[in-house]
Amino acid sequence: MPQPFPPQCLASQRPPEPAETDVILRNAFLAATLLMSTATSAIAATTIVHAGRLIDGSGGAARERVSIVIDGDRIRAVEPGFVEARAGETVVDLSNRTVLPGLIDCHVHITMAFHPGDPIRRAVTRSAYDDLIDGVKDVRATLLAGFTSVRSVGDSTAAVVALKKAVTEGSIPGPRLWVAGEALGPTGGHSDPANGLIPDIAELPHARDAVIDSPEEARQTVRRLKREGADVIKIMPSGGVMSIGDDPNLQLMQDDEIKAVIDTAHSLDMKVAAHAHGKQAIDHAIELGVDSIEHGSFADAQSYKLFKQHGTYLVPTLLVGQRVYETAKAHPERLNPSTAQKAIAIAPMLQKNTHDAHAAGVKIAFGTDTFGLSAHGENAQEFKLLVAAGLSPMEAIETATGHAADLLGSKDVGLVQAGRFADLIAVTGDPLKDVAALEQVDFVMKGGDVVKADGKPVS
Repeated sequence: MPQPFPPQCLASQRPPEPAETDVILRNAFLAATLLMSTATSAIAATTIVHAGRLIDGSGGAARERVSIVIDGDRIRAVEPGFVEARAGETVVDLSNRTVLPGLIDCHVHITMAFHPGDPIRRAVTRSAYDDLIDGVKDVRATLLAGFTSVRSVGDSTAAVVALKKAVTEGSIPGPRLWVAGEALGPTGGHSDPANGLIPDIAELPHARDAVIDSPEEARQTVRRLKREGADVIKIMPSGGVMSIGDDPNLQLMQDDEIKAVIDTAHSLDMKVAAHAHGKQAIDHAIELGVDSIEHGSFADAQSYKLFKQHGTYLVPTLLVGQRVYETAKAHPERLNPSTAQKAIAIAPMLQKNTHDAHAAGVKIAFGTDTFGLSAHGENAQEFKLLVAAGLSPMEAIETATGHAADLLGSKDVGLVQAGRFADLIAVTGDPLKDVAALEQVDFVMKGGDVVKADGKPVS
């Protein structure tokens, strides 16, 4: 019977000496590293963007004639001059353009669109499925407008999470999405869908998904939203403008409810955005640890001290204020009962508050509250309003780049910097001289993929 192994083979099975083991392991590691490097280089094609002028989102001075070197979906380097491409590398020539990071809108409702007509009728005839269909076209419009990231703070949770998944998987084009799902508030508050309607509405399925009336409900609901796919939590501690009957000046959530939301969200590494118009709601939410105040209409000097003490961001949402004011004056019938009166009183305060907060040194992040009074894709109109409120064009740009990324808690977006995603836009002209140039973005890149060039969608 033949031997299972020849004698010389058996002899070779002796255990290697320790020194030999080190050599074997080192060689294996080097071989694996070489294979991984080769595979990575094959996947991560290099693109070099020649930028005639670069505003990198940090607030620093613009630079002329810069090359942005991109491997795959991330920036490898930002170098002076126009770097020459080597074999296999692609050059994107934006040498006659101003290049900026992809813009970030920190306050939209991406599955909501404004439909002319009776708003109460719309509220009881449209479902989250209808809103999701709107969302598919609206994420595309937002991306093509140069907003490569958005924070959507108040939508049907199931709809907006599904939309986010589809964008992330590449099934539909859209910006990177940070989503809150339903915004949380008390019975009769700004986020109660039965507010101002017959009580039977409150008995419909899911009508109370956004309603919290105790710290216990607050904790449970935050945990549920996290489980269902939310990234951030939105609360409504004050009344609002677009809802029926509630008073924006009043704090409608109790402090223990606000604190329960914030503590629970932070324990889950989620940030909290607070819709707040009245001073008491603003000040209490800041003192309790909220990460951003949305709107902030009636903040004052004491409030600004709290903003700075706690590092809280203000998201002013000037565009929605202007649009609802215009609608209230020209077509009040398109708004909910009591909305027109509230809009006429509050909208001018948004502009004053932004001016005063900026002058006091409060950190500001860009947010439009786009849900249809302004169309998705018109987000950049907020820049002119920020400048009118006293920000310089560079400061206004920083609200939608570096500051917005900081509010999101992301080191992946917001800056043209090595290691960040290759999210870039380009415009003709100089937005530092006329910030309205950002309303006409003619080049958009998201994660190294060009989605708009020469003013036209690539696909």
